[in-house]
Amino acid sequence: MPLDLQPILREVIDDRTKGFPHGHAAIPLQAFAAQRWNVLHGDIPFPVALIKASALAHNTQWMRAFTAENGVLLAPHGKTTMCPQIFERQIDAGAWAITVATVHQLGICVGVGVKRVVMANQLLSRLDVARVIELCNRDADLEFYFLVDSQRQLDLVASAAESCHPRRPLNALLELGLTGGRTGVRNADDALAVARRIASVPTIALAGIECYEGLTITGDADRDARHVGAFLDFVKGVAAVCDRERLFQHDTIILSAGGSAVFDIVARELPTRLSRPVKTVLRSGCYVTHDNGLYERMWRGIAQREGDRIGTQGGLRPALELWAQVQSRPEATLAILTMGKRDVSYDVDMPRPIAWYRAGFRDAPAAAPSNWRITKLNDQHAYVELPQEADLEVGDLVGCGISHPCTTFDKWQLLVEVDDAYNVVGGLRTFF
Repeated sequence: MPLDLQPILREVIDDRTKGFPHGHAAIPLQAFAAQRWNVLHGDIPFPVALIKASALAHNTQWMRAFTAENGVLLAPHGKTTMCPQIFERQIDAGAWAITVATVHQLGICVGVGVKRVVMANQLLSRLDVARVIELCNRDADLEFYFLVDSQRQLDLVASAAESCHPRRPLNALLELGLTGGRTGVRNADDALAVARRIASVPTIALAGIECYEGLTITGDADRDARHVGAFLDFVKGVAAVCDRERLFQHDTIILSAGGSAVFDIVARELPTRLSRPVKTVLRSGCYVTHDNGLYERMWRGIAQREGDRIGTQGGLRPALELWAQVQSRPEATLAILTMGKRDVSYDVDMPRPIAWYRAGFRDAPAAAPSNWRITKLNDQHAYVELPQEADLEVGDLVGCGISHPCTTFDKWQLLVEVDDAYNVVGGLRTFF
């Protein structure tokens, strides 16, 4: 079912939004392609966050093929982009659901017509419980799941639900976790106690088991396979006991793991046989744009483990770039770019120069030398360390790859989508 994106596409954008041309008349988002803008020609102010359309399309189709070949489902994490236009492409490419982290994000999804949403987080407050029940009561076709990892949390949700009169039980996924990690029950005895309690609450149904394996990843292909495999064995063991005790309350059982770093291990190791059909659900989100840092490194481990099973399409491709101008060359080995912490992710790695362009000097961007390195960011400045002889002048453009897409997307309400020649073919609206 197509999403209802018309309210977003008809939204009028003006130059109060970062990334929109200065002084240009306000236009609806759907009119961006008709303007015939080009990033390299300076039609868009710098810095600019952009998505390469070809890489985005490749990644969505690559993941569609991967999940189909492995017999698993995909519920991509929408918090990565918070862009309903990208959600639609993911759903069109076979995504089973969209994953969110908050009830606010759930509301964005429901507002555009997403019918199946996994909240890979704990539901807690009375206000959030009331909102979830309101949305589920309003739409009988909305399929919603949330995480439970303690009896105390379950009691809070059940108490809040009593006064909201849900028309059907809320679907819970029991979350299992790792010692020293984030959320999730740490051992089988505690997990089973929570599962039994869920099964006894009339307003909540145990739909499956969930985990997040990403915090254990090092990038060492063999080590990651062992550690994640052991964690998934824990998940399957708890699921088997819950199944034997008839604690699951639907005709199918959901087993889900998230993260974009080792989705291959999850796809291979998490599927299992129980007394009723099992849906194995990956929640990878960053695959859709990939990156030039964290996930590029993690991809090497996936490629090492998968080998020929990667297929003829090759690997995932970086789709998200930040372009800025050189505003100063104050020292022989230093250039300053017009972008900073307010524009680009820096929580995992600094952005990496991947291309540069000088108007009138060449027809297309050239690859940036590997010895150009961003060493520091201020709010609005990036420090590029480079050799003294580097041919980089004030006014030149530098394109940067990023590490960890989530924390670049949330800095932009508007990103431009471009073809391989950097012609603007659309605008992408985010809702953080």
